[in-house]
Amino acid sequence: METDKTDKDILAKGLKTMGVTLVLMFTGPTLLYIVLSNKDKPFHIPLLIISIIICGLAVYLGFKGINTILDSMFKKKP
Repeated sequence: METDKTDKDILAKGLKTMGVTLVLMFTGPTLLYIVLSNKDKPFHIPLLIISIIICGLAVYLGFKGINTILDSMFKKKP
């Protein structure tokens, strides 16, 4: 009889992804706020693009991390 257990290696990978997501969730909007409040600086457009990419990456990695954590708990082992 096989019992379903959490795969700890995949869980650790998912938690690392969520840690990176947490950092990006604070970095992206903070950088976006700084860029939008200083429109007269010379690097306005490149920093705006970078901050939007960081925000999008945070959303993507958030979904990927949650999916990895759920796979570690509920996916059947072959």
